[in-house]
Formats: sequence, C-alpha cells, structure tokens
Amino acid sequence: MIRKRNRIWRRLLAIGLASLVLAAFGTTAHAQGPTPTPATQAAVDTTWVLATGFLVFFMQCGFAMLETGLIRQTSAVNALLENFIDAGITAVAFWAVGFGIAFGTDTAGLIGTSNFFLSDAVKFAGGAVQYSQTGTIDTVSFFFFQFAFAATASTITTGAMAERTDYIGDLIYSAIMGAISYPIIVHWAWGGGWLAQQGFHDFAGSTVVHTVGGVTAIVGAYMLGPRPVRFGKDRKWQPLPPAHNLGLATIGTMILWFGWYGFNPGSTLGMGNTGLVGLVVLNTTLGAAGGTLSAQIFQYFRTRKWDLSASLNGSLAGLVAITAGCAFVAPWAALLIGLVAGVIVLLAVDAVERVRIDDPVGAFAVHGACGIWGTLAIGLVGQPGLTWAPAGVDVATRAGLLLGGGPGLLVVQFIGSLATVVFTAVFAFVMFGALKAVSRLHVNKIVDDVTIFIDDFEHGATVMPDIRPPAVVPEPSVIRGQASQALPSSGD
Repeated sequence: MIRKRNRIWRRLLAIGLASLVLAAFGTTAHAQGPTPTPATQAAVDTTWVLATGFLVFFMQCGFAMLETGLIRQTSAVNALLENFIDAGITAVAFWAVGFGIAFGTDTAGLIGTSNFFLSDAVKFAGGAVQYSQTGTIDTVSFFFFQFAFAATASTITTGAMAERTDYIGDLIYSAIMGAISYPIIVHWAWGGGWLAQQGFHDFAGSTVVHTVGGVTAIVGAYMLGPRPVRFGKDRKWQPLPPAHNLGLATIGTMILWFGWYGFNPGSTLGMGNTGLVGLVVLNTTLGAAGGTLSAQIFQYFRTRKWDLSASLNGSLAGLVAITAGCAFVAPWAALLIGLVAGVIVLLAVDAVERVRIDDPVGAFAVHGACGIWGTLAIGLVGQPGLTWAPAGVDVATRAGLLLGGGPGLLVVQFIGSLATVVFTAVFAFVMFGALKAVSRLHVNKIVDDVTIFIDDFEHGATVMPDIRPPAVVPEPSVIRGQASQALPSSGD
C-alpha cells in the first residue's frame, strides 16, 4: 500500500515538473507574441510616463535637501521654501504659457504658438470629453512629465543664488523661467524647432534642462554679488563657508540619483523598446558611478582627504553629463563620460571661485559645465546604430567623431550647446537686470549676516527655533524704501 502511494506521488511529481518545463518553453516561444493592441500599449506607456514623472517630481525634495545641507543653517528655511514653492509657481506658469511655447505649433523653428492653458489637450463639448494624444500617451499625462522637468530647471538656479535673493524676486524669476526661457529651448530641441531639424541629440536634458539651469544660475549669482560672509575683515575673498549638514546633503544627493531613474529612462516615453529602457538605466548608473569615483580620487590627490562633498557633486556631475547621451552611447562610453565629468566639476568650481562668483552649492559646475560636456560627448563617442540623422543626412555620418562618424554630429552638438548658452545668458541678464532695477533681486540690505539673516528677515523663522530663535527685525515702515544692495563684486 505504501509503495503504491509512493508511486502515485512520484508520477504526480513527474507530471508537475513536465508541466513546468513545458510552460517555460511555451513562455519563451511566445515571448515575442502578438503585438499589443493600441489601447494596451497606450495604457502601459502612460503608466510608465506617469510613474517616472513622479520620480522626477520627487527630485524637488532631493534638491531642497542638498541645497539646505550645503548652505549655512541661518538660511535653511529660505532654501527649503524656495525649493518648495518653485514647484507650485512652475506648475501654473508651464500650464498657462510654457507648455504651449515648448510643444505648440512650430513657428519658424523658434517657438510654439498653440495649446496655451492646455486648451488643445482637453476639450469639453456636448457633454463629452476628448483628450488629444502625444504619441501613444494622452497630452495631459505628457504635460505632467514635462512639468517635472521644468520645475527642475528653476530649482537648479536657487542653489547658486542661495542666502541672498529677495523672496519675491525668486517667485518672479521662477515663473519667467517656467513660462518663457526654459520652454523656448525645449521647443528648439524637443518640440520640432531648429535644433531638432538639424539632428541635435539631447535625450533627457543635459542641454535643455541642466545647461539652461546652470547658465541662469551663474548669471544670477554674478549679478547678485557675493554674500557678506565671503569677505573678511580685511575685505579679502574668503573660502566657501562649511556646509551645515552633510548628512542632509548626502540624503538629498541619493534622492536625486534615485530620481534620475525617472529622468532618463522616462524620456523613452513608453515601454515599446524595453532594451532601450534597460540601456538607458545602465548608462545612467555607469555615468553616476564614474563621476563619483573620479571626483573622489581627484580630490584626494589634491587634498589628501577623502572628501564627501566632492563625491556628492561628482555623482551629480556624472548624472548630468550622461543625461544627453544615455540612449546614444555604449556602456563603456557612459562610464568614460562620467569619469571625465567628475574631474570637470571640481575644476569648474575652482574656476568660479577664481573669478569671485559666489555659488554656494556649485550649481554651475554641476549643471552648466557638465551639461555642456555631456552634450559634446555625444559628438565624440555617439554609438553607430543608436544615434540618428534628420531627413536627407546619411545615418552613417552621424556617429561620434572617435567612432568613425566624422565631425558632423560634433558640430551640431557644439552649435546646439553654444546657442543655448548664449540665449540663456542674454535672457538671464535681462531678467535679473530688470529685477535689480526694481530692487527685487538682492534681499534688503538690513540682512547683514551678523545679527540679522535672510531667514529672520524674509520668514521670521529658523530651521531649529529651539536652538536659535529668529532675530527681531525692524518694522516694515522703518526699512520701507531701502534699496537692495550687495557688497562690491564683479557683478556690480
């Protein structure tokens, strides 16, 4: 009886194993099965775009923590609120004007001129609702993903201008960036504008997002002038004050790295090519790793110390640099791009300091300098088969210069990066110049960084009120009409 029962169990086990094997082979055989229906593909792609958009939006938290950790405690509330409110300001500005300029009907390759207030995205007529499409996803979902990018561009700028910007001025320039300056570059490169027509490559924004943010940041920091703390009693230039919380800065950087897995892979705008998504994820990881390692090692040979801040900015440098080419280069090239970016960011910080521009978090070095490098790198190591060419141009000539593609792609990348830098710099000078003319660029001169700090004046709060209560600030009637001013600098 026992033997018979054992035979039955052995047969059942054999049948079960055979079923598993057949199921495995069957799954493999049908892995490339019927093409999904349009509705299924749209559902998958929309889910992917929204999920990655949520990750990009979460980067706002990373920027807030990073910036707050790298500046002084006496300005932490101001930094937190500026990063927080930027998302709200940009959402409204990008919905009302920016998205239309970026992705509306092309006019002369320069600007979009339709879909303001998303008027073409959702239409209500006769009791029915109609949603327009952008590729396989609806336009309102595409808007959210692009809004998260727009919010990133203005948040980059706050870091370089930290601790001394008039709060109302911050609201104004954030709205202008979200409505005008950033969307114009988006249209040029991603909205069918003149750069797109030339075959300019920027998959996820080394130029469109990071160069725009970095260049705007350095212009703003230049026109603001340095913080009083940068001048000693003898009026000599002082080193950057130490960060008040490197733990907060580290957590912020790790959030940003995590969010970048939405920033870059999400820019595929769908899951129709899973291999491409995987390549983008891999290249993003290798770029960040390369920047982290090279920055740490390079800084060690300069100071003989293992520097945390250098490593943090190195990782961001690698991420910024690989953002343009994550879909256009091989993994070895992604690592190379990150390794070079990790050195560039430290040299760029040194250069900014030498010209006495006060950039507390190294925003230009990370986003501006490394955004430019990442854009040009595609022209050097763009992989044949991954790069593309506009109509009428031989695809074979559009690979990187070092991989046999000739100089064509490098020239296009250079033109696109240069045009972005020049336009953004001129626009920023006009924008910040106008704010300065109406005393809305620099915080009021009553903020002396000795007895009254920006948190005291603008917010009446401190980040740790149980340790340092806010200072008493004179009544508005006492200071009304006082012109904003900064200490003498290269920007005055």
